[in-house]
Amino acid sequence: MVAEESTAELEAGDTAPAFELEGTDGETHALADFADRDAVLLVFTCNHCPYAKAKFDALNDIAADYDDVAVVGVNPNDSEEYPEDSFERMRELVADGTIHYDAYLRDESQDVARAYGATCTPDPFLLRNAGDGFEVAYHGRLDDALNPDDEPTREGGEVRDAIDSVLAGEPVEQAFNPSRGCSIKWTDD
Repeated sequence: MVAEESTAELEAGDTAPAFELEGTDGETHALADFADRDAVLLVFTCNHCPYAKAKFDALNDIAADYDDVAVVGVNPNDSEEYPEDSFERMRELVADGTIHYDAYLRDESQDVARAYGATCTPDPFLLRNAGDGFEVAYHGRLDDALNPDDEPTREGGEVRDAIDSVLAGEPVEQAFNPSRGCSIKWTDD
């Protein structure tokens, strides 16, 4: 396990890179498929990282609490070297109720993770529906519980504040605070 902090490559207002990825439900999901939502919380995550696993419940709660926000997990990890991150295991975690996001997608080529500049798991991006596509509204940590055994110091954390701002039609005023997690397991490393 190599802990890494996220870096900011996309800025607020940048166009969110489009994608089409296979989901654990057997369907192909594109960013445009969520056009009926006010926002998408796109989180690069995985099955095995203790940092990512520590955020499963928080992400499940966001998915349950916000009807106008799609929570979309994207697993970009090299499953050849890390079998726990296989597509089959992703399906198992959804089937047993461990993960119940709006979609859990596999980024086999890792092109989507690269397009967003994702570096760790979890690495969340809040995307605002701009009417003609999505734009980045917030990139940073979910909350201030940066280690797997930490508890957030306040209910909700930064990402819920960002979601509330987006849903209110306001800009997200938070400074970039990096997420911390396991490094993404790139196939060419």
